[in-house]
Amino acid sequence: MADHFLDTSGLRCPMPLLKTKLQLNSMQPGDNLEVISTDPGSAKDIPSFLKLTQHVLEKAEESEGIFRFLIRCGDSR
Repeated sequence: MADHFLDTSGLRCPMPLLKTKLQLNSMQPGDNLEVISTDPGSAKDIPSFLKLTQHVLEKAEESEGIFRFLIRCGDSR
């Protein structure tokens, strides 16, 4: 279960990624964030961004054009 929830449905690239970054910056290490997006670009953008950070992509799935990501916040210092 996620500690935080971010719905970026209807937003287009780069907004789902930017809003995800902002939300992660406001969270504590160990917190979980669930992100929902309808932008197909987020399927590549969000995982690619997370590989460059201390955050961990716990789960990514797509169903009927809806992309869901579960992210564990890492130490951003």
